[in-house]
Amino acid sequence: MLCELRVQNLALISSLELNFEEHDGGGLVVMTGETGAGKSIMLRAIHLLTGGRASADWIRNGSDSCVIEALFEVNPRHRDLLSRLDESGFGEDTTVVIKRVINQSGRSKLYVNGSLATVKLVSAITADMLSVASQHDHQKLMQTANHLDFLDTYGELIEDRQGLAKVYDQWQTRLAELVALHQQEQDKEQRRDFLKFQLEEIEQAAVVPGEDEELSAEKKRLKSANELIKISKESHYLFSNEILDSMSKLRRNLEQLVALDPQAEKMAEEIGGLTFQAEDYATELRHYRDGLESNPIRLEQVSERLDILHGLKRKYGTTLEEVIEYGEKAQHELSRIENMDREIAELEAQVQKLEKRATKLAADLSKRRRKVAAAMEKAMGVELSSLAFNQSGFEVRWQGHEQTSDNLRAAGWDKIEFFFSANPGEPARQLVKVASGGELSRLMLAVKCLLAKKDMVDTVIFDEVDAGIGGEAAEAVARKIKQLSSHHQVFCITHLPQIAARGDLHFQVSKEVEEGRTQSSVIQLPHDHRVKELARMLAGDSATEQTQAWAREMLEREQEVQQ
Repeated sequence: MLCELRVQNLALISSLELNFEEHDGGGLVVMTGETGAGKSIMLRAIHLLTGGRASADWIRNGSDSCVIEALFEVNPRHRDLLSRLDESGFGEDTTVVIKRVINQSGRSKLYVNGSLATVKLVSAITADMLSVASQHDHQKLMQTANHLDFLDTYGELIEDRQGLAKVYDQWQTRLAELVALHQQEQDKEQRRDFLKFQLEEIEQAAVVPGEDEELSAEKKRLKSANELIKISKESHYLFSNEILDSMSKLRRNLEQLVALDPQAEKMAEEIGGLTFQAEDYATELRHYRDGLESNPIRLEQVSERLDILHGLKRKYGTTLEEVIEYGEKAQHELSRIENMDREIAELEAQVQKLEKRATKLAADLSKRRRKVAAAMEKAMGVELSSLAFNQSGFEVRWQGHEQTSDNLRAAGWDKIEFFFSANPGEPARQLVKVASGGELSRLMLAVKCLLAKKDMVDTVIFDEVDAGIGGEAAEAVARKIKQLSSHHQVFCITHLPQIAARGDLHFQVSKEVEEGRTQSSVIQLPHDHRVKELARMLAGDSATEQTQAWAREMLEREQEVQQ
């Protein structure tokens, strides 16, 4: 359940801290206020905490950032959620703190128990903790594609459906591989000859990684051989006949120097070492000179080899490593072609096995759905009756089709649509065509109540789902929401006094101008102030003493019922 909510600098809210722990384990929390006062700000805060898209426009003007933080208490029986939290590194404590910070760039960060978390992970976590029903949810009932989702959720068939979808995806993947393999089989002779030619060309070349770079360097030397020989001979002559002779004389002078002055010994040793090193360089230069030759035949051989290697790179890769890799892949594909008949047979067996398994899972799911649909029709009848739909009709109708593998989809064979009749004696018709706005509100509430009994979500938030209803229907909706709050924590943003009077906690949202700036505030109302707020909801600005007496009577009656 949601225990605390803190908001800073969100829209018209500068600072807000709400505590909902007064009714531990459930209760109805109502929020009321004039239109435009900012009642939707709480819903916006929840939207952000559940991973909804953030915007810098939502930051209060003049502030650098917006912060929303909520403390939840998780039901200890909700082992899946607690395990998810623990596996994600957020601990296994039943107290969960979720925080979101939005900066002026529109970027935001999410935290769970003080640790950074991704939007995807927070969305999954909060989906198990709370459910939001708004006026927009009514549109989900108007889309027949969602009806099967409602049925599977009510029947707790989502896990079975996911199991079918997994097998179905495996089946379709293998089937696509088989189709591709059959296509390859038709062209395999031509492909085999082509691969053999490519592989033979690469193998005959006996490519060695880095060979092209070495040959390019050798080609450059061979093309410049005459010039290299000339320069190296001249250099060796200078080194041997001038430099080394001078160094020999230098060494003799240093020996005499040391004989006359022993303190010059270290310097003489170092200089002497350089003269010996120079002799080594002279020898190395001679070997280099002697190793040079002008060899037009070798130059032609290197050029021809480089042409072969460059040709391979043009066909099979930008480097010799890629050419070798291409050859390995060609060899693998050639081996696969040689064994294609066996591979096709094995793949066909896998496809048949997966198809058989998928159709069995789909058939079992369809049988369970039929039973669930009958139970849902009956349960919806009870719920709708409690929402002032006397003798109304709710039906789950099936679109007939042949249960073959060609018609199978990831969700199974079944396509359903909800039919509804609000009036006795009238045949049920497509819900999307017959339900009015007020009727949709009550239908959605009935569905939410059914699903709330099935899931582990502790907190349900209703955002003005009472729109378009009044009179007896409004009283029925109020009773139903109160009934739901006996085993769930329920938040209700409402304009109906019938709902507001039943609240265990009543918060009023108001908007006022302070120091030239508009600001929304939320306060918990004591009993006397609740009477005044209910009177406003009943009669607006024209509330009289009689209206206040009526409001007081509504509150006292609800208190007597609760006792």
